[in-house]
Amino acid sequence: MKSNLKRAGMLLTGILVSGRLLAQTVDTTHASTDYVKPFSGDGAFRTWSIGAHVGILSPNTLFRSNLKQDFTSPDGNLGYGAYIKDQVLPSFGIQANFLMGKLSGEGAQADASGISSFKTKIHYAVDLSGNLTLANINWHYNRTFMQPYITLGVGSMNYTPVITTPGGTTNFRTDNGGSINELYVPAGFGIKFNVAPGVNLDLGYQVNFVYSDNLDGFKYGSNDDKFSYGHIGLEFALGSRSKPQLATHNPVSSMRTEYLWENRNTKNQLEAEINAQNAQIAAEKAANDKLRADLDATNANLAKFTMDSDGDGVADFYDKCPNTPAGTKVDGAGCPLPVNKPDVKVYITKEDRQVVSTAVKNLEFEFNKATIRPHSFASLDRLAALLIEKKFNLKLAGYTDNVGSQAFNLGLSKDRAAAVKDYLVSKGVAEGQIQAEGYGKEHPIATNRTAKGRQINRRVEFTLF
Repeated sequence: MKSNLKRAGMLLTGILVSGRLLAQTVDTTHASTDYVKPFSGDGAFRTWSIGAHVGILSPNTLFRSNLKQDFTSPDGNLGYGAYIKDQVLPSFGIQANFLMGKLSGEGAQADASGISSFKTKIHYAVDLSGNLTLANINWHYNRTFMQPYITLGVGSMNYTPVITTPGGTTNFRTDNGGSINELYVPAGFGIKFNVAPGVNLDLGYQVNFVYSDNLDGFKYGSNDDKFSYGHIGLEFALGSRSKPQLATHNPVSSMRTEYLWENRNTKNQLEAEINAQNAQIAAEKAANDKLRADLDATNANLAKFTMDSDGDGVADFYDKCPNTPAGTKVDGAGCPLPVNKPDVKVYITKEDRQVVSTAVKNLEFEFNKATIRPHSFASLDRLAALLIEKKFNLKLAGYTDNVGSQAFNLGLSKDRAAAVKDYLVSKGVAEGQIQAEGYGKEHPIATNRTAKGRQINRRVEFTLF
């Protein structure tokens, strides 16, 4: 028994370590995948999952004293199994289970003459069970951490009991000389911990009620046999990683996200109205300033009917370019004549376009923000160096997917294009070399019906000229 417990302990430790490693290697940016629009159907979630577990099988259970069992000294042996589950409701799932292992014990009751111990090999035990999740909403954090559950089902098992006499003789205790098929009812409880998106650590305890008293090859009393299985395992959700698991989804978090978005849109609308009023006031002030400037210019021109201050041959009244340097050739308006300069052609090379392409591929922003992620800086620095060296002009066009309102998406796309411009200007690029525009969810280049398509549509396009 000690060797079996040692092996079981090593297996349990391996599962715990692997679960911990999975939890450590998960991308910390997964929070956005937990959001699902409230009242969405099952198609927005991952409902199917598979699991595997290992644990200890024993004739001992929580419901019966060892002294009242067929064998008073039950052993603990290694057991293992797997299951597949369909989460039909957020708190209820149906799962098919499979279990294998061995049972053994010593110390037969007094009326078991000539029997000292037994060993029963469970070839298989299959059942269909209902899994009821008792709680999975976390009111303190966006993501749930654990889900306690209970299970109840019915199934069929196949086993072969072998008894041993005090003299060491073994006998198969079966009615037909082979294995036995019996119905059994598994009932249990446990708790699952979310170690990573779509990965759960499963700790459970199960009591299996067999519809016979021949599981250990010996009948004692009027009660049917039963055995327990305490296990640890991992559960993996099936389906697209962009969808959250229905069994662990926190609908309160999604409703809170929806509420914050609506409040943000309202705030943006109020800010837009205030900005429009401020712009109108600024335009009226600018018009008044222009009228004052025109009046001052008219008064100044009245004094320039005959004065030629810069000596270019054009009176100040008609001179549109006063203070022309001496010796400069001017036209009838007193402005310098253009000096013909040779045309200088600048060519955009394949290497130049590669610099732009790399900057586009590496450009990423924080979720729902115009903050550029640090790993994008290196390629943007190379782009800034190119613009400074060859004096190229650059047009930035920001786009979003169709999630959220038009006003929010338009503002976010403009802010992201402006963020790229500000970064390049901070690296020495002349502000006049860069145009930054935002177009919101217009001109999608992929479908907005899938997570991958929406990711492609969230972009900033670079045009070099």
